[in-house]
Amino acid sequence: MKKAIFLLCSIILLTGCSDVKHNNKVESSFSQVIKKGGSHEIDLNSLTDFTWDKAFIFPPYTVQESINEQLGTKFKDPSNIDRRDDIYLLVFLQKSKVVQYAEINRQHLDFSLDKEYLTPEDATVKIVKR
Repeated sequence: MKKAIFLLCSIILLTGCSDVKHNNKVESSFSQVIKKGGSHEIDLNSLTDFTWDKAFIFPPYTVQESINEQLGTKFKDPSNIDRRDDIYLLVFLQKSKVVQYAEINRQHLDFSLDKEYLTPEDATVKIVKR
């Protein structure tokens, strides 16, 4: 019985542990730019202090299956964006593995992207105030 309880607790702890980091710094940086008003361009490289090779921006109401399909890997969306209209979800990958994510408050803004994802070499996001 003790072994079964230990095994169950171990499984719960291991599945609950993740090296995916919620990046509050990126969220704060976006908020500061947005508060300035108007349209802006942001280079994600200026907001990140970690290594990444792809970044995806998901709009409100994006379903989990679509997120996983676009990322090419499984990622349990902690923001529940499929039920929310107040945020965009920004997900960073490194070598096909999710390493960090940020919830970007919409605050009457839209992102203008002409590509499926961003890379460090092409990391400029245009923010358009509605």
